[in-house]
Amino acid sequence: MDLKGLIRQGLSLFSFDSSAVQVETYEAYLLCLSRWNRTFNLTAIHDLEKMVSHHLMDSLSIAPMIDGDAVIDVASGAGLPGIPLAVHFPEKRFTLLDSNGKKTRFMTQACIELALENVTVVQSRVEDYKDCQFEQAVCRAFAPLKDIADSCAHIIQQDGNILAMKGRDERLPPSSPLCVKNRVKLDVPLLSAQRWVIRLIRQQDRAP
Repeated sequence: MDLKGLIRQGLSLFSFDSSAVQVETYEAYLLCLSRWNRTFNLTAIHDLEKMVSHHLMDSLSIAPMIDGDAVIDVASGAGLPGIPLAVHFPEKRFTLLDSNGKKTRFMTQACIELALENVTVVQSRVEDYKDCQFEQAVCRAFAPLKDIADSCAHIIQQDGNILAMKGRDERLPPSSPLCVKNRVKLDVPLLSAQRWVIRLIRQQDRAP
């Protein structure tokens, strides 16, 4: 099966629809990532078929949980999950944050090639990024849950939330500035590995 066909196969297993233009854009993104990966080693996965399952489908699996209009992707790396989500939600604004210069250069170039006008790329450590707050933050393969809560609490609005994508369930200590609102076990198309998304909110937003 060719790359576009594999992307279509994976997308067909989601509960939401994707347009032909979005399929083309996803394909263009993976081809761009593969091209850059040969020189800059942006991700450990070099096989295009694995990129479909481990990167694209994995990123889009949290699309039903995106409820903010302004979303920041913390430690976005190669633009995951931020770029696939920005393609899926052209009406929402995404900020892709990473401290690594070669990764932010790639994301900037990818957004130019994909004509994504709803994305801003920022090079910074999350601890140092205090320019604005967001309705929602997402992070994938970033850090242990406790470290995510400690380093990212300041970037979400008072009633905002963080979606932490994890390979296993994790807990937070009572002293954390954030608490777990819910945990969802994900079924990622074309991927047999276990995946979780853990939604974090401020302690004071916890339901009584």
